[in-house]
Amino acid sequence: MEIAVLNIKGEDTGKKVSLSEEVFGIEPNQHVVYLDVKQYLANQRQGTHKSKERAEISHSTRKIKRQKGTGGARAGSIKSPLFVGGGRVFGPRPRDYHFKLNKKVKTLARKSVLSAKAKGNGISVVEDFTFNAPRTKEYLSMLSALSLTGKKTLLILPAHDSNVYLSGRNIPKVNIAVAEDVNTYDLINADILLISEGAVSKLENLLNK
Repeated sequence: MEIAVLNIKGEDTGKKVSLSEEVFGIEPNQHVVYLDVKQYLANQRQGTHKSKERAEISHSTRKIKRQKGTGGARAGSIKSPLFVGGGRVFGPRPRDYHFKLNKKVKTLARKSVLSAKAKGNGISVVEDFTFNAPRTKEYLSMLSALSLTGKKTLLILPAHDSNVYLSGRNIPKVNIAVAEDVNTYDLINADILLISEGAVSKLENLLNK
C-alpha cells in the first residue's frame, strides 16, 4: 500500500511511502486488541482503594443493649455493619491489577490496529519536521492545514523532539508519541494517526522483529 507524503502546510510533496503489508495490511485480530487494551487500562489502576471493616472501626466494644427482653434483634457491637458508622461488609482492599501478556500478542494487537486504520483511511504520513522553539500556534496551524482541527490525533515521531512535544501537549484531543513507545490503546483511541515519514520504517522494524 502506498500513501502520499504531505508537509506541515498540507501540501503534497510528491513523495510516496510504501506501507508494509506485514504491519499495515494484515487481517485485524479483535481479541488480541481487546486483551492489550484491557491490560493497559488495568496497569493504570493504582489499586489503593480501601474501606474499613468492623475490626478496624474505632468505637467502643461495649455491648450496646441487653441480649433479651428488648423486643428487637440481638446487638453485640456498635461496629456492626447494620449500624450507621459501622464497618463495611466485604469492602475493597488494596490489590494489584497488573497481569502479563506475551510480547507476540502485544505486537499482533498493534499490527491489527494499524491495519484497521490503514483500511479505514485513518493514517496520514507527514514529512519529517521540527519547530525552532515550542510554539502551540505552529502546531495548531499544522493541524488546520491538514484538516485535523478538532479530531483526535496521534502524532508518531521517529525520536523524541522537545519542541514538537511542548508545542502540542496542551492541545485538546492531541497526543504525541515516539514510535518505540506507541501502545495499542493510544492507537485505537485516535481518529487519525499522523505518522512522521521517518517513523514509518521505525514502526515496521519494531513490529517485524
